[in-house]
Amino acid sequence: MKTKSLLLLFALFLTACGRSANQTANETPLPSPLPTSQSTPLSDFEEALRFVRNGQFTYIWVFSRKDGKPFDASDTVILKAKAAQIVDFTMTDDKKKGVAGSNFPFEDQNLVELKKRYVIEDYSAR
Repeated sequence: MKTKSLLLLFALFLTACGRSANQTANETPLPSPLPTSQSTPLSDFEEALRFVRNGQFTYIWVFSRKDGKPFDASDTVILKAKAAQIVDFTMTDDKKKGVAGSNFPFEDQNLVELKKRYVIEDYSAR
């Protein structure tokens, strides 16, 4: 009886080993990963523009001061008063450009006032 039990265990062992070897032989090797192309990192401005574009706004404007100086607290006051429809606004790290998003256009009179101090570029359809 012991011999039959040992033979049965040995047969099961061989079957398991054979199955494992066959599975390994039949498996298709995985292809080596393709080299990933290293994308160029976005510039500070491109990152700010991407951030506002992701908001899916109808209008996107880029503001910069005509004198070339960075935005300061007075600019915040002016933009809140004359561009109240802006929903999202982000600045570049050097604070020389601001990207704004809105679903509503500027009122004509406010746009005239803003253009006295700022260069305003429309990125809505780009």
